[in-house]
Amino acid sequence: MREDWEIKSLGEIASVAYGFTDKAFVEGEYRYVRITDIDNNGELTTEEKKYVQYSDEAKNFLLEDEDLLMARTGATFAKVLLHQNDEPSIFASYLIRIDFNEEIANKLYWYFSKSENYWEQAIRLSSGSAQPHFNGAALKKVVFTYPKSLTEQKQIVAILDQAFAAIDQAKVNIEKNSQNAKELFDSSLESLFEGVVKYENASTLNEICELIVDCEHKTAPTQDSGNPSIRTPNIGKGELILKNVRRVSEETYSLWTRRAIPVGGDLIMAREAPAGNVAIIPENEKVCLGQRTLLIRPKKTIISSLFLTYYLLTSSVQKRLLSKSTGATVQHVNMKDIRNLKIGEFPKLSIQREIENKVQSLKDKAYSLDVIYEKRKIALEELKKSILQKAFAGELTGEELSRR
Repeated sequence: MREDWEIKSLGEIASVAYGFTDKAFVEGEYRYVRITDIDNNGELTTEEKKYVQYSDEAKNFLLEDEDLLMARTGATFAKVLLHQNDEPSIFASYLIRIDFNEEIANKLYWYFSKSENYWEQAIRLSSGSAQPHFNGAALKKVVFTYPKSLTEQKQIVAILDQAFAAIDQAKVNIEKNSQNAKELFDSSLESLFEGVVKYENASTLNEICELIVDCEHKTAPTQDSGNPSIRTPNIGKGELILKNVRRVSEETYSLWTRRAIPVGGDLIMAREAPAGNVAIIPENEKVCLGQRTLLIRPKKTIISSLFLTYYLLTSSVQKRLLSKSTGATVQHVNMKDIRNLKIGEFPKLSIQREIENKVQSLKDKAYSLDVIYEKRKIALEELKKSILQKAFAGELTGEELSRR
């Protein structure tokens, strides 16, 4: 470490103070900043704002621009907020305000709170396993490394601002490219079925299926092992998402499959959240259906399961399926509309298989792009970690600092 840098515990260079406890309202004189108002980036959210009324005690907890607040428990445990004073605000009791008694740029510490060094200390110093707690006494033990010169501190902050802005923009571009790739897949999927499915003698979904069965209208008791219990989040676009799936015992499986036993090649549709998603059950996979799902078994002499799956996922069919959905906030499709959905007249099975092969080729390309985009996002996060490590080890070059 360079001689012109300090290595001190937070307790040596700052005081800490707990926030204010009061009843919160939808309206009031002061915004009430709570631990739930800190997002994953250590920034203040604008959703579900709460307020408190004026009082002589409340005004003692007023926040100033660039005040540092740390969440001491909950899902945002140890995250640090750099407060932007957009409106008169006070901070709640599960937050700790950090006030430096030396010349230290608050934003420098905010960047430090994103580093691996900080999080290793926070996790080690916290108490509680299921619900971590990081109180003022523990916070004071955090060791902070920083340059003595306030000018150099501000230079480092400026470098980090520029670097992180460029990285965040790169992530935005990746997300746009990913969305464009998804839209291209949807468009290509739609075009594969154009002209192949005729509508002169359209059948309903019910007419081309052996059965369409609704699920049990309650939640199955789950456990750590057993057969997958498929809920709507487990229903992707064409495939089941079995990562972190809930599971049920054999006894529960038997009870929940009384109407029909799902088999490989059956389709499972989500009736809501996300309504309209359809996945195919893999061969030799035992699953039971959770709430707001339904089982579809096509007549194999008429239509292939895979062909029907991707046909149901085309934008035109999804639009018709969801056009009658109900629910103000969550779309919900009822059984009657699903059974009466006009499907069309399908080509012979050999042509269906040709379409399936083309869809699979599209899927393979889309998957390859997803892998590339995911790797790029991971690389950008690693770059952030590397820059932070370099910044707080005093390893930014003189040239980098002089440009500031």
